[in-house]
Amino acid sequence: MMRVKSSSVIITLFVLQCLATYCHSSSPDFDFFYFVQQWPASYCDSRRGCCYPTTGKPDEDFSIHGLWPNYKDGKWPSNCDRQSPLDRSEISDLMSRMEKDWPTLACPSGDGIKFWDHEWEKHGTCTSLDQHSYFQAALDLKKKANLLQLLRNAGIRPGKFYSMESVKQAIEEGLGFAPFIECNVDESGNHQMYQLYLCVDTSASNFIKCPVLPHGRSCGSKLEFPSFSSASNSRHEL
Repeated sequence: MMRVKSSSVIITLFVLQCLATYCHSSSPDFDFFYFVQQWPASYCDSRRGCCYPTTGKPDEDFSIHGLWPNYKDGKWPSNCDRQSPLDRSEISDLMSRMEKDWPTLACPSGDGIKFWDHEWEKHGTCTSLDQHSYFQAALDLKKKANLLQLLRNAGIRPGKFYSMESVKQAIEEGLGFAPFIECNVDESGNHQMYQLYLCVDTSASNFIKCPVLPHGRSCGSKLEFPSFSSASNSRHEL
């Protein structure tokens, strides 16, 4: 009789565990995403400098930093499953797009795998998406936003200074939502456009109004939009 009861308890616990796993995977435990893109010239034209990836110098275009789940109270989950490292075979069909749209600029030069593994383990594991879906979603959001083209449409091009409001307005008019703009400082002390944050719903498909703004280095009333060809602190390690 005891064996039957023990077996029943084990089965019940197993079913509850499966239900908990299902609920977790179908109902993400966060409120929205920050989709963060960075301007490569601003990354390189800083004290830390940069190193071009082993795949070559990236295009003069915004590149993906990450797709980060967040809570409305300003906090965020991270490293939700340390037993789930990035499996390169899961994203093999996305590699060429990731090398182009999600390059690493950290030193020493790399092929991007270490960067992508970090983003997956820290942020991706806290979503309901599998590895392929997570990276696919970020790539699709970049294409959907097309930030550089929105700025060009407003006459905003690399190599000049602009008001922060004009940059925000250009993106809001083209996308429907204003970004949060994070600046860094070049070696001359100029504030330069570094990262742009857009908010995305939990399906990782649609841009939304940001429930809460991130904490990043603020910009002055004018900011530099530096040309990547003139970034002065790059270490061309290949």
